[in-house]
Amino acid sequence: MDMKMDIFEVRLAPKLEQRGLKKVPRHIIVNLMDWVDDVRDLGLREVRKISGYHDEPVEGKERAGQRSIRLSKGWRAFYIIDKTGTVEFIEVIEVNKHEY
Repeated sequence: MDMKMDIFEVRLAPKLEQRGLKKVPRHIIVNLMDWVDDVRDLGLREVRKISGYHDEPVEGKERAGQRSIRLSKGWRAFYIIDKTGTVEFIEVIEVNKHEY
């Protein structure tokens, strides 16, 4: 996706929406939805500037093309930007010393 045009659309991958958030603490889901609201209001380009989210590309072959945001000290959410220019969250995981 060409970042010349900003992104305001966010969705959860069907797998994540259906069962991936069931074991995630409520306050983490609230933090994720706050990020989603910020993107919808301000655009992805501006939200990436908010240091508290720690929006960054993820390294490693298994996560090539993915980015992550920090929802708390121990929780991260991973997303991709799909072909339509929409942010799609694919996973929310509890991490320990960046075990992703």
